[in-house]
Amino acid sequence: SSTMSLSEAELQSARGAWEKIFVDAEDNGTAVLVRMFTEHPDTKSYFTHFKGMDSAEEMKQSDQVRGHGKKVFSAINDMVQHLDNSEAFLGIVTPLGKKHATQLKIDPKNFRIICDIILQLMEEKFGGDCKASFEKVTNEICTHLNNIYKEEGW
Repeated sequence: SSTMSLSEAELQSARGAWEKIFVDAEDNGTAVLVRMFTEHPDTKSYFTHFKGMDSAEEMKQSDQVRGHGKKVFSAINDMVQHLDNSEAFLGIVTPLGKKHATQLKIDPKNFRIICDIILQLMEEKFGGDCKASFEKVTNEICTHLNNIYKEEGW
């Protein structure tokens, strides 16, 4: 059964939209993080090795930023592949949410920030339709992550 409030058609177009940006997972994942660190500098405090980096150029070149950008995109890709299987979807989202809530203590508002930046990037690169078709997916992901945080006592 679907976790999602997405119809089959919406699911297909969301996957199509995601595929366009996931083709360049490392570059696009890096671009998303660099934009987040630049526009929301407080988010850098979670990453001790990014703290001293002020220029976007420096961040873009960093293996750690690139590595984490790719990791973020890979995690979302796993979720996108399992949008039509709630058990598999939650099997990916739950441990990720728990780790960020309990070990890393990342404020859950940062998931929304990342999702919004991904949507911006989609719109810039591929237009408004691409963004619109992925918006519901980001809402689902953020809702599930927030629920996990609540269960962990946030």
